[in-house]
Amino acid sequence: MEKTIFWNVDTQKDFMNKDGKLYVEGAEDIKRNLKKITEFAREKNIKVISTGDYHTADSKELSKNPDFKTTFPEHCIVGSEGTEFIEETNPKKIAEENYVIINWSDDDFPVEKVREFRNIVLHKDAFDVFEGNPWALNVLAALFPETVVVYGVATNVCVDHAINGLLEEDCNVVVVRDAIKELPGCDKDSMLKKWKDKGVTVISTNKLINIK
Repeated sequence: MEKTIFWNVDTQKDFMNKDGKLYVEGAEDIKRNLKKITEFAREKNIKVISTGDYHTADSKELSKNPDFKTTFPEHCIVGSEGTEFIEETNPKKIAEENYVIINWSDDDFPVEKVREFRNIVLHKDAFDVFEGNPWALNVLAALFPETVVVYGVATNVCVDHAINGLLEEDCNVVVVRDAIKELPGCDKDSMLKKWKDKGVTVISTNKLINIK
C-alpha cells in the first residue's frame, strides 16, 4: 500500500509545447511547477503515474471536423514525437531509475510488477484513462494509495476525467492548482469549486513540496 502517489496527466509535447499538434494555450506557464513536483517526487521516492494519449489514426477521439468537446484534431499518434513527455516530467530523463510503460493495447501485463517501479506510464486511447487503458484500475488497485496528487493538462478534459475516476475509486484526491492548465473558454475557478464540492483538496505547488 502506498500512502501517496502522484498522478501526472498528459504533459506531452503535443499539448505542452507551442509547436504541438494540440497545444493547450499557456501550458508553458506551468512547466516550472511541473519540474518542482517531479523533483520533489524523486527526492521523496514517491511513485508517479503518468498518463498519456496514444492514438491510432482510427481513434474515435480524432476527427477532421472536430467539435473540440468530444472530438479533436489529430494528436499524440503512436510513434510520433508528440506522444513524448516534456523534459520537466519525462520519466526517461531520470537516468538512474527504471520505468514501465503499460499500453492500452497490451494483451497481458503482470500488474503486481508495478510495485517494482517508481515511474509508471499508462498510455490511453480516451480522455478518461480508466476507459482508455484496461489496466488502469488494476494498477491503481495494486498500489492502493491513500492519497493521489493530480496535475497536468487539460483542466477541463483529461484532468477532470482523472479526478472523477479517482473519486469513484474512493481515493483521497489532491489537485495542484498552479500545475494544471485549462483549454480556452474554461472557467478554472468553477472547475476548482466543482472539485472542492466533491471533496477534493486544492493546494499550490509550494505548499505541496513543503508538506512534511
